[in-house]
Order: sequence, then structure tokens, then C-alpha cells
Amino acid sequence: MWKIGAKEALLALSIDILFFTCLVSGEFPRAQNVTWISTNFKTLLTWGPKPSENYSYTVEYSVVGEDRENNPHCIQSRETMCDLSASLSRLRESYIAEVLSEPPRGVALDLVEPPHTRSQAFCPYLDTDIDRPDFTIVVGKDKRSVTLNVMDPLTALFDGNQQQSIRDVFGDELQYRVTYRRHSSTGKKEYTSAGSVIELKKLDRGESYCFEVQAYIPSRKPGKQLGAQSQTQCSKGEKSFTDVYSVPVIAGGILLILVIVSVAIVVAVVCLKRRRKAQETAKERELL
Repeated sequence: MWKIGAKEALLALSIDILFFTCLVSGEFPRAQNVTWISTNFKTLLTWGPKPSENYSYTVEYSVVGEDRENNPHCIQSRETMCDLSASLSRLRESYIAEVLSEPPRGVALDLVEPPHTRSQAFCPYLDTDIDRPDFTIVVGKDKRSVTLNVMDPLTALFDGNQQQSIRDVFGDELQYRVTYRRHSSTGKKEYTSAGSVIELKKLDRGESYCFEVQAYIPSRKPGKQLGAQSQTQCSKGEKSFTDVYSVPVIAGGILLILVIVSVAIVVAVVCLKRRRKAQETAKERELL
């Protein structure tokens, strides 16, 4: 028992010495996999691993080439995520972030430069992902047109107390890409609109169509031009009798019915005459 206790005490002493050495030398584990995650300008910096009680993380960020700043919520923190949405206010600039490995709160560090890991450059205007939009469908009175009313997705940005939409941020650069098909078909077509009210014409009368919508920003690099695709929505089919059958087919059907009725009348008349003639012949035979 004494030998096991001695080993445990020796191990604990070694850990204490190692921790003290780390505090003095600043040799804390560096952050790994420092990554930007951003959707609709809700921008998070994430990394790993989860720190032990012996150290913490501090995030510093800056526009490329300018002095670094701190986010007050991400100083000597034990989290592995920092919300920088409100900090990256110059949307068209490129930012760099660094995650510093430091002692926990209340413990001083004498070293000027603690271990740190730098992120890739990130530009909110060009790199944030655009979430899928919602939309409603209105079928035209002629049953050959459909209007899609797209709701511009909201962002994490505010102008005073007013929450901004992606239309407020991108302005005329924002377009919408519509992918649509007949409900009974797999062949797809595309249509691009500069506005949020999208009218599609020359559709098959009364047919049900299915639609998907996504934001489209041509000024971005190819991998970031299209936003997430919306959920599929389909219009209701409202076919009338004349939508299903063309005028020649209807005319042919009416003519066929008239012919059948006429034949039936002729046959009935002929049969009736033959019956009367047969009855007259029978009476004449009886008289003879």
C-alpha cells in the first residue's frame, strides 16, 4: 500500500512541477483547427481542444495590416468559440484572428508572446454563407403564370434597432435563382430574378409546378455565389376540361357522340318499321 501511495504522490508532484513550468515558460497547448463559421453575417471563430483548468484562450482579431483588438467576451475564456459578429463591422475588409493560449483567470503570465494560432483571412461580405429563403406561391388567373414572393433572409446585423436583411446589405447585387419543374416531370429549368417578386410565365395551363429558390450574388467567387436552397414548394394543379383536352379533341368527341346517337336513331327507326311490317303481315295471314 505504501508503494502505491508513493507512486501516486510522485505523479501528483510531477504534474504540479509540469504545471508550474508551463506557467513560467508559457508553454501551453496551441489551439488547433481555428475556423471561421459564418451564416447571414452571424460569424463565429471556433477551435480546439477544450482547455483543462490549467490554461485558457484569448481571441485577438484585426483588419489585415492593422492593430489587433480584443472581444471582451473572449479573454482568458475556457470556451472554444468566440462570437465576432458585432466586431467585424467593416464588412468588405479582410480579417485575421489569433487564438492565444494563456493561464487561467487570476494567474499572471510574464511572457510577452504566449503560444498562438492564426486563422485564415475572412471577409464577411464575400465569405459569409447565405441561408435559405422562404417564399409563397400565387397562381395567376390565366393558370399559365405563377408569382413567387420571396422573403429576404434576416442577418445578424442591426442598423440602430432595425435588423437588416440580406437585401439591405447586398442591395442590387442580390439576385434570386429559381429552379422549377412540372410536378409530373424530372426535367428542370432555371430563372434568375433581380427582385424578390418573381413572375414565371408561359407555363402549361393548370399544371402543378414545383419550385426551389436560393440567393445568387454574381460578384462573389464561384463557390460563394449561391446561397442555401430553399425547401421545395409546389403549386396546386387547377386543370379545367379544356386544359386536359384540346379543341380538336373535344370537337372530335362531340362529332363521335353525334354519329353514335344518329346511328342509334336510324337503327331504332329501321327496327320499328320492320316490327310494324311483320305485325301487318301476320294480320293479313290471319284474315286469309
